[in-house]
Order: sequence, then structure tokens, then C-alpha cells
Amino acid sequence: MVYFYYMLDQLEQQMSTFSRAEQRVANWVLTHPRQTAEATLAVVANACGTSEPTVIRFCRRLGLSGFRELSIRLTEAASKPGSVIHRAVNADDTISDAAAKVFDASIQSLMEVRSMLSTLPIDQAVGAMKMARSLVFVGLGASGHVANDACHKFFRLGIPCAAVNDTPGMLQHAAIAAHKDVFVFVSHTGRWPVLGDAARKARQRGATVVAITDESSTLATNASILFPLQATEDTCVFTPMSSRVTQLVLLDAIQVALALALGEVAAEHLQRTKLALSDLPSG
Repeated sequence: MVYFYYMLDQLEQQMSTFSRAEQRVANWVLTHPRQTAEATLAVVANACGTSEPTVIRFCRRLGLSGFRELSIRLTEAASKPGSVIHRAVNADDTISDAAAKVFDASIQSLMEVRSMLSTLPIDQAVGAMKMARSLVFVGLGASGHVANDACHKFFRLGIPCAAVNDTPGMLQHAAIAAHKDVFVFVSHTGRWPVLGDAARKARQRGATVVAITDESSTLATNASILFPLQATEDTCVFTPMSSRVTQLVLLDAIQVALALALGEVAAEHLQRTKLALSDLPSG
């Protein structure tokens, strides 16, 4: 039931973003989550002392298609086992079924991001990076590995890059940020206070802050350019898996788009970095 309570915790954290009428709906859902999953739209609206359109608006503020999806999500969350292995895997799954579920979860996450690709600010991010003095990729924990991977790829385009995976390092980089620096923050939930602090300080110094994170997070509110990837994995229990894959692929897409925007300059740098390794002994 851990995932169930995590979902309610996420709802409570978003409370301040709702209108007064939507807050009544949120409070009723928090108090009666199982009843909400089993009730009709009309019953919930009546219990909250509000209208059915208000309940639907509340659901859409959560990123859901409507009340039916809210009911489904609550039902699914309530039935999740207390497994710490993977949110989609049950204790009685076979090894092959468990492996398939891990692949399916990652594929589903990629498809969800692919479906919203036209709304993501890739052009805006590439525009800032194209003119950048330097790129600083920031992440903690599992997201730190994503930041390292991005730095490993982007520097080949000829732009000075750094990867920062520790608290003192990100605060110090933010403290000396300057105009034309681009900071790329990667965080599944964006809830670590230090991420928001570093992002705010970097922006105050004139840097552009790109954030790949949950749009309801503190980090998101301090971003210049936001890629709103919804947090669907409970990182209090599960190590991020499918979300990490989407972060990696999104940054790959931005890197390719940036290479195209830079044109011959990027192509020359990519060729030079390839040739630089040609004389190394194979094996």
C-alpha cells in the first residue's frame, strides 16, 4: 500500500495550486480515497458541495483526462503491493514476466513523452545552448548519472561542459554563474531544496536554467525553461528506472537538435573527437 499513500502525499503537496472549490474536492479525496475510487462523479461533486465540472477541472489539474481516470488511478494505487523492487512487479511474477514489465514500463514512459513532444520547449532550450558560454548539467543520485551521460555527449559539440553531482559543487557553480551560461537540472521529483536554491541563484546571476522535472516541484518554479516530466515512480520506495530512461532519451534528442542547429561547426567537432581516438590500440 506504500504507493497508495505516496499518491495521496503528492496530492496534498499540490493543494496550494488549487482554487478554493478544487481544494474542497482535494480534501474530500484525501479523506475518502477509497470511496472516491468507487463513487460516481455526481456523488463526489455532491459530497464536496461543488459542481461536476469543478471535479473534472480538479482531475485535469492533476494531469488526468477526467474523473474516470482518477478513479482508475486510485484503484490501481490501492492495489499496489508493498514491493520495493519495481512498481509494476508483483511478488508472484515469474522472472520473464518481471523482465517484460520493466521493459513495458520504460516503453510506456517513452511513449507518454513522445506524445507531448510538440509541446516541449526543445527549440527554446537549443536556442539558449547554441549561444552558451558553458553548459552545466546538474543532478543528484540516479539523476547525477544522467547528468554525467549528458555532459559526456554534449562536450563533443565544442561547448565547454561540466557535470555536477554534489551539493557543494552545484551551489558553487550557481554562485559564479554568468550570462550565457546554461544550467540543465535533472531531477525526477525536483523536491530536494538544494536544487531549487541552486537554480534560483544561477538565474539571479543571469544564467538560463533548464529543468527536466515534475512541473509541481520547487525546482520547476525556479526554471527559465521547463520540461515537465510527471513523477510516476515512488522514489521513496523505488529507484527511478523508467523515468531515468526518459531523461536520457530527452537529453539525447536535445543534443541531436543542438548539433543540427550548430551545423558545420558541430559536425567538425564531432569528427575531430572521433579521429582523436583512431590511433588508440583496439581491444
